[in-house]
Amino acid sequence: MSIKVDFQLDAKGLSCPMPIVKTKKAMAELVDGQILEVSATDKGSKADIAAWAETVGHQYIGTMEEDNVLKHYIRKCSNEMMDDKAFEQTIELEQITDREGLILDVREEAEFAFGHIEGAKSIPMGELEARLSELDKEQEIYVVCRTGKRSDFAAQKLAAHGFKKVFNVLPGMTSWTGDLTKNI
Repeated sequence: MSIKVDFQLDAKGLSCPMPIVKTKKAMAELVDGQILEVSATDKGSKADIAAWAETVGHQYIGTMEEDNVLKHYIRKCSNEMMDDKAFEQTIELEQITDREGLILDVREEAEFAFGHIEGAKSIPMGELEARLSELDKEQEIYVVCRTGKRSDFAAQKLAAHGFKKVFNVLPGMTSWTGDLTKNI
């Protein structure tokens, strides 16, 4: 399965610390929300990259192994906090599985592929505007992302387009303890 990424970095044949050095450099070129795929053959790179991403505040999405090549997926996150007014209609993560509505996951395709709530619909935040026609204005829509920040934006965008039954799911997928469905 190929995952949509914004940039690919080839670190095959390099050993520690070179995969991290190259990853740092590549991440500096990306804009917020973009996803980097790092191909590496160094087995230690999985732990290294996950730890590095966490330390600097980027999101380590996951790793897939294919023919002895590790493909690491990292999403660029900046640390500035948004002070914008939060979307008012919220629902708790635990409550959404007992309800009839649509769970709309606005994380990137790669994040969704590595684990999402059964039955959730994937429309990455950047594609939402173009794909509004896929959603039913009469249905309750529970917007979920990783932490609640992107889903807040998405909920505001939906409301601005006349969707009335929209809820931002808090906290986001980082707090989900139920089963995850994977597409990989």
